[in-house]
Amino acid sequence: MAVPNTRQTLIDYCLRALGAPVLEINVDDDQVSDRIDEAFQFFREHHHDAIIKIYKKHQLSAQDISNQYITLPESMLYVTRLFPLTNNSSNSSGMFSARYQVHLNDLYDLQYAGALANYVETRQYLESLDLLLNGTPAVRFNRHMSRLKIDIDWSTVVQNDWLVVEGYETVDEAAFAKVYNDKFLKRYATALLKRQWGQNMSKFEGMVLPGGVTLNGTKMMDDANAEILALETDIVYNSSLPVDFMIG
Repeated sequence: MAVPNTRQTLIDYCLRALGAPVLEINVDDDQVSDRIDEAFQFFREHHHDAIIKIYKKHQLSAQDISNQYITLPESMLYVTRLFPLTNNSSNSSGMFSARYQVHLNDLYDLQYAGALANYVETRQYLESLDLLLNGTPAVRFNRHMSRLKIDIDWSTVVQNDWLVVEGYETVDEAAFAKVYNDKFLKRYATALLKRQWGQNMSKFEGMVLPGGVTLNGTKMMDDANAEILALETDIVYNSSLPVDFMIG
């Protein structure tokens, strides 16, 4: 069995599944390309194997501060979390910070039984204080704009500071060719091409070909629609990521 590892080998696989070269697949090359793009779009938006959780670091420039947003790559689909732009009271690194004092006074005592529980509770308490008093910056992200807008007072932001964005990015099929051999992607792309073929042939519905064969593109299109619905239903319930707070 040929294993698709490029866009063209995926197209060839789908056409063979429809009967080529024994049958002539009446679909234009541009239509084939459009349906493959459509299959990839649905695959990336719904299948857990098409995306990966990442932590992307970004150094703030003067342009970022002027724009009051940062530009993320087009491969970024969702943003789930933004790590603080600046150090807060418990996470700062100065000698007189709360974290430093906790380590200075309590870290030595961790060798004693029960001290670890007290240390963990203290750290959780400090984090709760930070969340209540400082909070986390609200963010807005739309993948069609590729802009992460951060609702903060930008006049307090220091140029060249770093921030880290947690989110989901699409897997680059050019770098990871195994994507082309995904079982769902192959079946879904084939079904989309089958529907396109049936839609093209439905324009000649009822035409009798030499040998008495009658074209029935509507039946082909209906069969493809049933396959597409079954595949989309299966992926939404069985292969999508668990529901999470995602922006974008």
